[in-house]
Amino acid sequence: MSITDAPPRADLVRRAAELVPLLAKHAQWGEENRRLHDDVVAALDDSGILRMRVPAEFGGYESDTRSVVEVIAELARGDGSTAWTVAVWHISSWITGLFPDPVRQEVFGDASVRISGILSPTAMAVPVDGGYVLNGKWSFNTGATQSRWNANAAVLATPDGGHEPILTLIPMSDLMVVDDWHTSGLRGSGSVSTVAKDVFLPKERVVPMVPIIMGQHPLQQHETATMWRGPFMPVACATVGATAYGLAKAGKDAFFERLPGRKITYTEYADQSQAPLTHLQVASAQIKLDQAEFHALRAADRVDSKGKAGAEWTLEERARARLDLGATCQAAKDAVDVLNTASGGSSIYKDVPIQRIERDVQTVNLHAIMHPNTNLELYGRILCGLGPNTQYL
Repeated sequence: MSITDAPPRADLVRRAAELVPLLAKHAQWGEENRRLHDDVVAALDDSGILRMRVPAEFGGYESDTRSVVEVIAELARGDGSTAWTVAVWHISSWITGLFPDPVRQEVFGDASVRISGILSPTAMAVPVDGGYVLNGKWSFNTGATQSRWNANAAVLATPDGGHEPILTLIPMSDLMVVDDWHTSGLRGSGSVSTVAKDVFLPKERVVPMVPIIMGQHPLQQHETATMWRGPFMPVACATVGATAYGLAKAGKDAFFERLPGRKITYTEYADQSQAPLTHLQVASAQIKLDQAEFHALRAADRVDSKGKAGAEWTLEERARARLDLGATCQAAKDAVDVLNTASGGSSIYKDVPIQRIERDVQTVNLHAIMHPNTNLELYGRILCGLGPNTQYL
């Protein structure tokens, strides 16, 4: 399949929108079972959405970042856990596209292959004949049990006694699963821990991490494949921010679905929609939703435009990708907070979606790479002429 054969953005967003009722139907099941329902995974496979970050030569779509963001945000209207899991699968597919040809041929034999991944290098690789032996543990491994591969970061012991961060590609069958995902939010994402114990990795399934972070990786694809141009973090930031943006949309949907006929208890308002307080609340939430949309789409459009132009990323632009992510998360949470507050005491029942949306958006905001305060501080340092306090730019 060539890129020109891939579905256009509007078609992919439509497919995502058509899945929203199914995702909403199974969202509570996902909460209780701490993974995506099999029907949800099958529907994602059938829709082609999982092909969006797969190389075209293997039947993938090589969709641009704006398309990815709009699709994930639409999925989040049905279920935040599904949107988050798809975001992780997309990012991990993007990473896998940078491995050598034999590895890509092995992994992408199924264009809808599900690849989970962790960026924190919490495992150690030691060189041996023909490859490496890997030991360690990764927490927050989203969708791992419903994936075939894991694209995980690790640390490689070098001959001089030092250490080098690397990215590894591991079959899920080689990893042990620790069923520890007992959380308040994104419960359906199945973000369990995985453990490598003396796992052998052939050399071709290990690549240096720093060049990928810096955007200096050798392009494994055809020169026209713009999707892999540029550093990793702006791509990842735009992708995961889409879930927060979509949760704000979900909060608005959930509130207005329950609004007709609702009263404000212990007041004379028999119809909540007639209360001036409600008018202020929904307008305030809409402003925050608009802000989340602005930052989410600005981040995506910058990745796409610079990729098409083959332009270098400045330090300030890298930091702004993190800023946009933090701003998206904060604005989305603010929007949902207002709507959750306006939803009344009856909204605490588990069959009322707004309480799940509130917990999911809170969880997103607590993620280390998405935390608004961390991202704003980073960007502020750059504006003040200081160096970044992280390599994740």
